[in-house]
Amino acid sequence: MERTTRQKTAIQAAIESAQRPLSAQEILEQASLQVRQLGIATVYRNLKSLVLEEKVHVVTLPGENPRYESNTAANHHHHHFQCTTCQRVFDVHDCPGDLKRMAPQGFVVERHELTLYGRCADCNAAAGATAPAAVATPHACASHHDPA
Repeated sequence: MERTTRQKTAIQAAIESAQRPLSAQEILEQASLQVRQLGIATVYRNLKSLVLEEKVHVVTLPGENPRYESNTAANHHHHHFQCTTCQRVFDVHDCPGDLKRMAPQGFVVERHELTLYGRCADCNAAAGATAPAAVATPHACASHHDPA
């Protein structure tokens, strides 16, 4: 096990206090408030260590750089929401439940991941009355009704 440094402590504290998955750049910005002259290479090195120590979990969204959240959050089944305006990612603590019925007959669902995309509350408020809060968009599964 690696030793704990001020940098590593600041990085872990940044992740834990955010209560949402953070990119390495977001972690650098937050941890730099505690440890000046922290570099991105140091952040990545410590993230690798924290992941190996199972203190931090990697959140992977399609086409995106990894984000990191505390293992406390990762130990509870949840999904994610990515803001299409600011690109931040947030935890979604609700789940549609058993998705086995969606798999082809004879297939076995072992797990699922769900990512919602749209505007976060901050970006939606900043958009003001210029755009509706919810926009109906056509999708491949037009016969499926989402209760959201």
